Order: sequence, then structure tokens, then C-alpha cells
Amino acid sequence: MNDLLRAIRPAVFVGPSQKDLRAFPAAVRSEIGQSLFEVQIGQHPRNAKPLKGFSGVLEIRDNFDGDTYRAVYTTRFEGVLYVLHAFQKKSTSGIATPQRHMDLIRQRLRDAEAIHKATKGDR
Repeated sequence: MNDLLRAIRPAVFVGPSQKDLRAFPAAVRSEIGQSLFEVQIGQHPRNAKPLKGFSGVLEIRDNFDGDTYRAVYTTRFEGVLYVLHAFQKKSTSGIATPQRHMDLIRQRLRDAEAIHKATKGDR
């Protein structure tokens, strides 16, 4: 058990991503929470896919009651899982992530890098 605890990478929620995730329906929180835990222990969740336009950024999708919920994260910074954004996709046209969400993810990725440098130092 101690080996497992040592192997769990900490999760850092950037901005209000944790509050946003907590606002999801219970079934969605459970599904996304399980997937994030899998990432923490070094696995690749079945419902995680690379986010187009970003290197090293993935999204977890879950559908519930006709709606799609997403959590976006990165492990590109050594030893830490950064949850960048959690949102309900409301767009009815196409599957693309709306630009305002992409811009927010881009900003939070920069924020995660700054947090990482401040807490871990440059690699």
C-alpha cells in the first residue's frame, strides 16, 4: 500500500476547476473522479482523449441525461496532474469545443506552468 501512495501523483486544480467539477451531477462527478484517479496512479482512462490543438492536454468526456460534461487536464509537468477546466458542453452545433473554452484552457495551461515552476523549480 505504501508503494501505491508514493506512486500517486498529486492533483492540482487550476482556477475554479474543482468548484466547477463539484457542480456536475453526482454520476458524472463519480465517473470523471474515477478517471482522474486512474491518471493519478499512472493509467490512461478509457474515456480520455487528446484535446485537439494542444500538446500533452487531454479531456475526459462523460454524457449524462443528454448533456456532455468535460474535464481537461495535463500531466506534461513532471509528477503532477493539473486539472485545467471542467465544463458542460452546451453547443448544439458540431463536436468542436467552443473557442472561449479553448482560450480558457490555454490560459490555465500557462497558469499551471507558473504554479509548477513556483512549487517544483525548473526541471
